[in-house]
Amino acid sequence: MTQLVWFRNDLRTADNAALTAACKQGGPVRACFIVTPGQWREHDWSPARLRFVVDHLNSLSRFLAELGIATDILDADRFSDSLPLLRDLCRQHGVRQIHFNEEFGVNERRRDRQVRDGLADDGIKVNKYRDQTVAPAGSILTQQDEPYSVFTPFSRSWRQWADEHQPGLYPVPTPVADAVRPVELATTLAGYDEAPEPLVPVGEKAAQQRLEHFLDEDAADYKKLRDFPAVKATSRLSPYLANGVLSGRQCWLAVNQRMQAGGSSEGLFTWLTEIAWRDFYINILYHYPRVSMHRAFKPETEALEWNQPGENFEAWKAGQTGVPIVDAAMRQLNQTGWMHNRLRMVTAMFLTKNLFVDWRLGEAYFMSKLVDGFLASNNGGWQWSASTGTDAAPYFRVFNPATQSERFDPKGEFIRRYVPELESLDAKRIHQPWTGGVIPKGYPRPIVDLKDSRKAAIEKFQALKKD
Repeated sequence: MTQLVWFRNDLRTADNAALTAACKQGGPVRACFIVTPGQWREHDWSPARLRFVVDHLNSLSRFLAELGIATDILDADRFSDSLPLLRDLCRQHGVRQIHFNEEFGVNERRRDRQVRDGLADDGIKVNKYRDQTVAPAGSILTQQDEPYSVFTPFSRSWRQWADEHQPGLYPVPTPVADAVRPVELATTLAGYDEAPEPLVPVGEKAAQQRLEHFLDEDAADYKKLRDFPAVKATSRLSPYLANGVLSGRQCWLAVNQRMQAGGSSEGLFTWLTEIAWRDFYINILYHYPRVSMHRAFKPETEALEWNQPGENFEAWKAGQTGVPIVDAAMRQLNQTGWMHNRLRMVTAMFLTKNLFVDWRLGEAYFMSKLVDGFLASNNGGWQWSASTGTDAAPYFRVFNPATQSERFDPKGEFIRRYVPELESLDAKRIHQPWTGGVIPKGYPRPIVDLKDSRKAAIEKFQALKKD
């Protein structure tokens, strides 16, 4: 009886619940992946992410082939096309059970219900696994059995759960048959050639090596240096995590082993908090489906009357706002498909507070560029910055981008890297070139007054609160 593993957002062989379960059945195993370019466009997939997924899917197919597992790449357009394709594949190969790991976006849930119900009519057993988080999504609840909406108590419960359960990893399966010929997804999909140079190396092995290197070499200074964009102090593991080449459990276990061995507890603890944030936002997506439907977590904030995006939004996208740290960050995003995490907050808050442009537009633009665009984290971060989300920044706490720049890029190294128009300015003036002299030729004046726009945003939130 053939088992079918349906890969989606879990492009790995190690620590993969669905793959392990299928291989344990003892019969032939096949794998499949469904290409849905129309759905991906609707979900604002970036060329960088498309290229990452194609390259890693091909790498996964080669690895599976060595295990005797053939991969079928099915061409569709949208999620709604999945059922007939899977039905035909199951009939062709005598599949009686299908295995997949859950995803929690609304469209993904609808797809999975349709597949489950349709294949059940054919007598095919559908097995799904809650594999995307360290603790299964939905399992970390308050004492009142309610979902957490504030991160700090969630993270305490999350750490307690992990300490008590000591989650292990699903092993890489042993070969189930002789090696087979791998298949490859063509790299001619629309958008593939538009992607920037890959941010990280391809392959599951490369992801694991990068994790080990970061924890051994860089984690000790992570807390101290992680907010400085000119310094390579972050892990750069987010593309692997966002697309399931690396699991949160693998990260948790690797950190836990080093802490038990006497590693830098402060740096390791701080980085592990980022994994907890990821799980927190996935749990929000799980419990509150509306956040994946362009809805604010705080319904009352949907009454905010955002400014028309217009030229200011275009200037923000292009890195031409006249605010150097914002422009440098946006150019980094446009050129590389990635942005430093501190700057994601700075640029998001500038758009939603200083320009008072709807956070949904910024969320979609980030997704259209990021190699690590991941619905739960991207939505959570944007709603945090816009003060519309769970555990959000208070509406009256608005980052001053010039102050952030002076604090976290004190010498202006990051700004000079991406805004060469300002490279001649000294370390003091480069953060606010509109003060103390002539703005260098070719660089715009600020499109908004930072103080006045901050005040206006606060007033709009206060008026909303009174209403």
